[in-house]
Amino acid sequence: MCTGRCSRCIAGALFPLVVTSIICNIVLFFPGGDVKYAQNGHITEEVKYMGGLVGGGIMVLIPALYIHLTGTQGCCGNRCGMFLSIAFAAVGVAGALYSFIVAVLGLQNGPLCKVLLIWTTPFKNSDHKYLTDSTWWGQCTEPKNIVQFNIGLFSTLVATSCLQLILCAIQMINGFVGCLCGTCIDKGPL
Repeated sequence: MCTGRCSRCIAGALFPLVVTSIICNIVLFFPGGDVKYAQNGHITEEVKYMGGLVGGGIMVLIPALYIHLTGTQGCCGNRCGMFLSIAFAAVGVAGALYSFIVAVLGLQNGPLCKVLLIWTTPFKNSDHKYLTDSTWWGQCTEPKNIVQFNIGLFSTLVATSCLQLILCAIQMINGFVGCLCGTCIDKGPL
């Protein structure tokens, strides 16, 4: 496969992952679809780090756009373009790693929720494995279903950031091959 065509395929796969990361991060600001929790500052700390918006979003979108342009018309533009795609893909790797780390911390620490009358993070620094034992979820009385909400969205961010990381790493290898071997040449029928 031509290195340019490979770049185009990678970019095409990155675009929906970027959109998914951004949407997940934005939705995390509104537990239960209500704005009052964001207005009152009752948002899980890891949501404020914006791993999905900045890391899996912007830091992967910019490389995806460049990688897509590198692969136009099925062939890479030139060796310099493929070399630059390595640097852009490295930025994508960094963004995906940031998104991954924030999402894992969000899962590990659990959501900020109201327990009795106090807003706290009940699962942080505890030995309870709340991710696998749903009997603990009832501790959070407000927002409604916040544990399932956070687990679902942070798990989605973990999955998308892993895929982004893999695709950007493949592009780094692809860019290296394109830089060494040069552009694809359509030789036509022999």
